[in-house]
Amino acid sequence: MKKNTVNTSKIKLRVGDTVILDVKNKEERKKGKVLSVLRKENKVLVEGINVRTRHVKPRKQGQESGIIKREAPINVSKVSYYCPKCERGTKIGIKIVDGKRVRFCRKCKEDIK
Repeated sequence: MKKNTVNTSKIKLRVGDTVILDVKNKEERKKGKVLSVLRKENKVLVEGINVRTRHVKPRKQGQESGIIKREAPINVSKVSYYCPKCERGTKIGIKIVDGKRVRFCRKCKEDIK
């Protein structure tokens, strides 16, 4: 029996893209930068979104303990690319120009750099 595999080729976000959160929760409509893309898990790590606190004990002598806040991965389906021209979340399309794949905003048709 095969394990359920995720189609990783569908993720069009890259590190450094600005995304907006689409989910209905306390962080709705928040914007942030993509820190990393976890393709096998179908998740992204976004700066300032889905922040979790962790209580850490010192493991070695001289190591500090305390409360650490860091971002947790969020599913790709819950975020969308933020187009600065449209000023809202949009889908990303891909077209081929001079043999190279170029991403573009599907609403305003402007290329993404």
